[in-house]
Amino acid sequence: MRYMIIVKATAETEAETVPVAVDPVLLADMTDYHEQLMKAGVLLDGSGLQPSAQGWRIRYDGDARSVIDGPFAETKELIAGYTLIQVKSRAEAMEWARRFPNPAGRGRPAEIEVRLLYELDDFGPSPEVGRLKRTALG
Repeated sequence: MRYMIIVKATAETEAETVPVAVDPVLLADMTDYHEQLMKAGVLLDGSGLQPSAQGWRIRYDGDARSVIDGPFAETKELIAGYTLIQVKSRAEAMEWARRFPNPAGRGRPAEIEVRLLYELDDFGPSPEVGRLKRTALG
């Protein structure tokens, strides 16, 4: 089971232009946590995302597509970073999530979100799923 631990963006993370501004205590806490995940063999990936000013969205309207450049106003709807883990159960994912360091820094209000990823087997057998499996594994 793969779970994504999602760190929500804040006005501060959206204003950052260089990673140097990160609190050294927070960076140490995150490093310790990710090392524990790695030693336990459950870490798949993890990274911070640059502010939305560095990104864009693609809007679909029927067959038409348009590009919308960042930054995006609704900070509460943005993601600042993620950690992707693979565990045996929801309970194990919950335990790791509870240990996730406060992404805003010790003693500050913050929230993370944890979501279960779909696996190809969740969709049942079909020619398209078979093609995706070959593509993903190939």
